[in-house]
Amino acid sequence: MSRPPFKRILLKLSGEALMGNAGFGIDPAETARIAGEIKLAQAAGFELCLVTGGGNIFRGLAAAAKGFDRANADYMGMLATVMNALAMQNALEQAGVDTRVQSAIPMASVCEPYIRRRAERHLEKGRVVIFAAGTGNPYFTTDTAAALRAAEMKCNALFKGTSVDGVYDADPKKVETAKRYDRVGFSKVLADDLKVMDASAVSLCRDNDIPIVVFNIREQGNLARVLAGEGVSTIVTNEA
Repeated sequence: MSRPPFKRILLKLSGEALMGNAGFGIDPAETARIAGEIKLAQAAGFELCLVTGGGNIFRGLAAAAKGFDRANADYMGMLATVMNALAMQNALEQAGVDTRVQSAIPMASVCEPYIRRRAERHLEKGRVVIFAAGTGNPYFTTDTAAALRAAEMKCNALFKGTSVDGVYDADPKKVETAKRYDRVGFSKVLADDLKVMDASAVSLCRDNDIPIVVFNIREQGNLARVLAGEGVSTIVTNEA
């Protein structure tokens, strides 16, 4: 599948990607594997920044459904993303990759506060920047945070690593005849509610002309293949 060349990308990692085959928490082996793939991508000349989810530790929306105050639950979820960001930082630096963690909720003893121009400077110096704590506001998902940071960092694309190899017209885990799209437009994703990312994130990428590439991060070596335009994935664009 041909696609335009990308130089600077934002990689959105779900919390579930970091827990491997476990049902909860952070799997050091899986985190190290993903870090190795990011290192290879950086060595290939890509500038990378990351946004981490927190669903492997705490889901604000799920907790709110069980009686938690929604804002408090979302703040707890944001703190979970900081834990995941620090885990990724540890794995990347053990692999020899220079990193910085920036949090939308200031916590100076742990990481840098989010400052856009500083983050851009880190990228220019060849560092991987890991954005934590979502947008810093409740009622917004880490998908929206990923789209926002991708726009702010002037990224050429947003890569979403999931447990499936692209965007389907139905849930491929439930519907055997589900069809995978090679390319699909933002408008169709929104109109058909294809569950690529939440509507706010998709709209933000559409309005800023940032392609979304959905691929399976759990498959060994897949990030490098997709970055090279060779792996199986779906690209969501304005041109589809």
